[in-house]
Amino acid sequence: MGNDGEKITVRIPKRFLETVDFLVDLDDFPSRSEAVRTAIRDMIYARVALVSERIKQIQAAEAAIAEKETLRKQFLQK
Repeated sequence: MGNDGEKITVRIPKRFLETVDFLVDLDDFPSRSEAVRTAIRDMIYARVALVSERIKQIQAAEAAIAEKETLRKQFLQK
C-alpha cells in the first residue's frame, strides 16, 4: 500500500469481523486490513456510480421541466 495511507479505527459488528476472518482464512484476502480496504474501495466505486446516475436523472428532469415551460409559454401566448 505504501506510506500514503492513514490509519483509522473502526468498530464493526463481531459477525462481520468473523466473516472477514473466514475470508482471510480461506486466502481470499491476505489480511483483515486488505479485506477492509477492498470493501471500502468497492463501496466507493458503487456509490460514485449511483450518485452519478442520480445526477443524470436530476439533470434530465430539470431539462424536461424547462422544455415544458418553454412550450407552455410558446403556445399559451398565441
